[in-house]
Amino acid sequence: MIFSKFGNKFTRPNGITQLMDDLGKANSSFNPDIVMLGGGNPALIPESNAIFVKELQQIISTSEVEKMVGLYDGPQGHDAFRDALASMLNSHYDWGLDADNISLSNGSQSNFFGLFNLLAGEMDDASQQKILFPLAPEYVGYADQGLSEDMFVSIKPSIHLLENKQFKYKIDFDALKATLESAQKFGAICVSRPTNPTGNVITDGELNKLDELAHQYRIPLIIDNAYGHPFPGAIYTDARLTWNENTILCMSLSKLGLPGLRTGIVIAKKEIISAMARINGIMILAPNSVGPALLTRLIKDKELLPLCNQVIKPYYQQKAATAVALFDELFADLPVYLHKLEGAFFMWLWFKDLGVNSEALYEALKKENVYVIPGHNFFIGVDDNWPHKHECIRINYAKDEATLRKGLEVIKRIVSK
Repeated sequence: MIFSKFGNKFTRPNGITQLMDDLGKANSSFNPDIVMLGGGNPALIPESNAIFVKELQQIISTSEVEKMVGLYDGPQGHDAFRDALASMLNSHYDWGLDADNISLSNGSQSNFFGLFNLLAGEMDDASQQKILFPLAPEYVGYADQGLSEDMFVSIKPSIHLLENKQFKYKIDFDALKATLESAQKFGAICVSRPTNPTGNVITDGELNKLDELAHQYRIPLIIDNAYGHPFPGAIYTDARLTWNENTILCMSLSKLGLPGLRTGIVIAKKEIISAMARINGIMILAPNSVGPALLTRLIKDKELLPLCNQVIKPYYQQKAATAVALFDELFADLPVYLHKLEGAFFMWLWFKDLGVNSEALYEALKKENVYVIPGHNFFIGVDDNWPHKHECIRINYAKDEATLRKGLEVIKRIVSK
């Protein structure tokens, strides 16, 4: 079969497809010994799940179900949900939004495909623009989104060692500014906060500097806020959510515990939102209606944010405390470091000076029925010769303590060899 350039690019082996395929096979396996510490699936929190199920049952018992499953929304997404979300954000942050500042899609992957290719790639004047990630590692799902080759440029982080064998990545602003001053052209700066895979939350000061640079170079700042404020609120450090017309803020319903509903959210100036709606119309006709229909009343009646603050955030915060305690216990005698857990629900382990290759470790752990994510896939556009790129793995700690302990014990045994 002869494919187009598009076909060849999007069907060749890539990190995200390989990993999701492995995880899908493991999740569907009947092997009771599998320890699933990979993937980004949120926990099924009983209290919040019960609320969502009850809400769905109430919708099904009324004529609203006919609208939810029997009618197309417009390409910008569910009108009542966008109205309710704009009102909620204005009441909390005074941003002056309306529904036309918001578009929906079938998940964050869909949003980023649209945004990246809207703002970067081959331009009308035949120039090439790129997306700039100011802090690597970054979300692996970005890596293969570009229609053009070599669309992404990442800045290596500065690594700050902390107490108790923890560390934190920080933005190297000198390297970032030098890259912006280079001959390369950029269509946007993009950063996730909290960051998948590390749980890093860039500081308010770092975010303000990024905003200043984005304004200076007249390019938008994209903030992937899938784990952040105000929902699901999985941030365990002080962090202020900001927005202005040069910001493209991306959110999601997935990390509330609703990943199967595939609902991504973009908040931006109306020119961007109009463009995203047109892309939706071509690619998907209209976004999924179920997620927005399920959440609209909870937002209108001011029930969603208390659920996040009183149930979802404390749940993950307790999981983070358990993860740190297990790390301190099991890796005390090895040169293994943990990125400071500031948000989301991932442990990022750095096997410093152990000669551990993350891809080889991933394969060795699979043979032991333990699934993690090798770290090299997250260093998008970073030189392969940098050893640190191959010394890290990502673990999803949104598990019960026994499962997490079992997986970490296998990791310790293998790296100790």
